[in-house]
Amino acid sequence: MTQTAGPSGAEVVREGQTFAGGSRLVRYANFVKLPHTVFALPFALVGVTLATYHAPLTWSVLGWVVLAFTSARFAAMGFNRVTDRVFDAANPRTAMREIPSGTMSVGEAWGSIVVALVVFAYASYRLNPLCFALSPVAAAWIFFYSLCKRFTRWSHLVLGLGLGIAPVGGYLAVTGQWAEPWWMLVALAVAVMTWTGGFDILYALQDIEFDRANGLHSVPATLGAHRALLVARVLHVGTVLHLAAVGYVTGAGVLYGVGVVVAAGMLAFEHTLLSAEDVTKVDKAFFTVNMALSTTFFAFVLAERLTR
Repeated sequence: MTQTAGPSGAEVVREGQTFAGGSRLVRYANFVKLPHTVFALPFALVGVTLATYHAPLTWSVLGWVVLAFTSARFAAMGFNRVTDRVFDAANPRTAMREIPSGTMSVGEAWGSIVVALVVFAYASYRLNPLCFALSPVAAAWIFFYSLCKRFTRWSHLVLGLGLGIAPVGGYLAVTGQWAEPWWMLVALAVAVMTWTGGFDILYALQDIEFDRANGLHSVPATLGAHRALLVARVLHVGTVLHLAAVGYVTGAGVLYGVGVVVAAGMLAFEHTLLSAEDVTKVDKAFFTVNMALSTTFFAFVLAERLTR
């Protein structure tokens, strides 16, 4: 959170990972928390990199993968903002988001979502028939997440699987077919799902009282902060184990293994930043550490590929 001056000169709260300024570009970037793209995009590129062991990669395919991922994420985040606008307006942490604050209308938000969906569908079409056929399934799942806090504490894992689609999509974009053995892509998706689910639980620690008061479900709101932290730790152990399993089945070398160890260390560090009594470092734990984790792990996977 940062403090900025509002139109009347009063201090207003601006969320972390948002940009200052009032231009249309800044407004749309903040609307979908554009910096959060760095969470899952590197894992989409991990899927692309692993696929190059079996099929050639062109710059065109790489460009369409990045466009498909970015547009799908824009649509998903936009839908989340539209469906949660009433809750966002009531929560002091999110009250200055674009729709509650009045800097973006609901109609404008819907228009941007539709455009992003069209771009996603077209990018998927340009990749291959399999990606195009699966694009509605992917879109439906990432939209489904926005409704989950209304009825299940496990929305964190629904979000996680939404991001777990990214490396699978990256792999399929290059190869046009499922991996052998079949469970390799499943393990990769589960690794991203547990990673995301774990850090989303950590992020939800700051909204425990608000969620309880407004009938919203989350692991922290249901189980309390102490047990929620334990669940997040278990999920992140699962992340490391599944990343290691992917390396084993693909015959990855030393650099991949080092990447897994570094990722494990970053996750351990993330958990030292927060406690049930103190979540003041949530931005650092949620954004900074996870951004570093995904980009660093991808760098090791890419380095491994370049040496083989």
